[in-house]
Amino acid sequence: MSMDRTGPARVRTVGERRLLESFAAVPPGERVRLAKRTSNLFRAREGTSTRGLDTSGLTGVRVVDAGTLTADVDGMCTYEDLVAATLPLGLAPLVVPQLRTITVGGAVTGLGIESTSFRNGLPHESVLEMDVLTGAGEIVTATADNEHADLFRGFPNSYGSLGYATCLRIELERVGTCVEVRHVRFHDLDALCAAIAEVVATRSHEGEEVDHVDGVVFSRDEAYLTLGRHSDRTGPTSDYTGQQVYYRSIQHDGPSPRRDLLTTHDYLWRWDTDWFWCSRAFGAQDPRVRRWWPRRWRRSSVYWRLVAADRRVGFSDRLEARRGNPPRERVVQDVEIPLGQTAAFLHWFLDEVPIEPIWLCPLRLRDHQRWPLYPLEPGRTYVNVGFWSTVPGPGPGEELGATNRAIERRVDEVGGHKSLYSDSYYSRSDFDALYGGDAYAVLKATYDPDGRFPHLYDKAVRHA
Repeated sequence: MSMDRTGPARVRTVGERRLLESFAAVPPGERVRLAKRTSNLFRAREGTSTRGLDTSGLTGVRVVDAGTLTADVDGMCTYEDLVAATLPLGLAPLVVPQLRTITVGGAVTGLGIESTSFRNGLPHESVLEMDVLTGAGEIVTATADNEHADLFRGFPNSYGSLGYATCLRIELERVGTCVEVRHVRFHDLDALCAAIAEVVATRSHEGEEVDHVDGVVFSRDEAYLTLGRHSDRTGPTSDYTGQQVYYRSIQHDGPSPRRDLLTTHDYLWRWDTDWFWCSRAFGAQDPRVRRWWPRRWRRSSVYWRLVAADRRVGFSDRLEARRGNPPRERVVQDVEIPLGQTAAFLHWFLDEVPIEPIWLCPLRLRDHQRWPLYPLEPGRTYVNVGFWSTVPGPGPGEELGATNRAIERRVDEVGGHKSLYSDSYYSRSDFDALYGGDAYAVLKATYDPDGRFPHLYDKAVRHA
């Protein structure tokens, strides 16, 4: 079924009707949220009686139109399912976030990024229109120029605090059957950042076209950019879903780039198999363990469930206590740093935070459209810096979340922003200044006047 706009009373799908009925069943004044089987959030959530809305009928791909290069997808459709529908047609979303179970609606309301973001921006920038369930219990259609344009612009980074997308029409692009990659080594972080500037400006490097770019920092004198280009080349392709681990394939000595060929499918999910490098915490990269670890369990959703289980039972905290240590502090963050400040930020991070490797992904907004709840500056190049691990917990007299707080301060000092999918410690005034508080207040009053959804600050900082 396509998103037919022939009239305001279009027939709702079974999934949308089910969602509306589950909303109506929640007593007035009681908060609601989605009932989800999977999550890619790392924020804690306090115990709550909040009822989950029925999204079981909103998980599919409705239409893929190769002629218009668009797709109509349900809000709870995962990128894994979307890519499975588009790749056989030689198409892909403009930005495919790294983890299979991220949903299209989730990537738009919670932001997403990948190696095409230097030319295609962020996932919400490829949305043409979307249907949104608001706090008033109705579904409205939002576009860039209709009566709900304010919601269209304010939905990104709202994390379900203004409503939930039930269906989205997104742009697609043509892709090849494979991606040819070059892993280019840098011994200097300033040189690496200069190369990012060149790639963003020219979409090429050393005479070769670049369709994808991301990077990994192992230390201040060992860092890499991975440059990819679409290809229909035939021949053997690498497989990193088996015994080989993708991020280890990046490392090499010598001045020449290391080259590789992956199917487009395997390139898109290259980070998911080992959750970037985080699967090593479970022993899944040890060859003795990996040999017996079922291939179908080598995926981010499995590792996330293991983390969630540990959080529930407190095994890691009890282990630290037996060693006489406080619980370790979780530092799971993605931050956007202006390119001109990226090398300095990385030097500071490597000096102050004992986490490696670090992921890099450059991005630029596609046009001059502003998104008030995540106000990146149009025309400016940023680098997403991602780091996901734990550090020693606070000692006597030290504040909770000391490392995360220090990172927040440093990101603010260099004119950056951080994503809100994990722990945050901002004061309310600082949060409002950074994340469009004035614009958000107007949107909240308009689309959720009775507060059926938690406030964004409550969700991001207070664990509501």
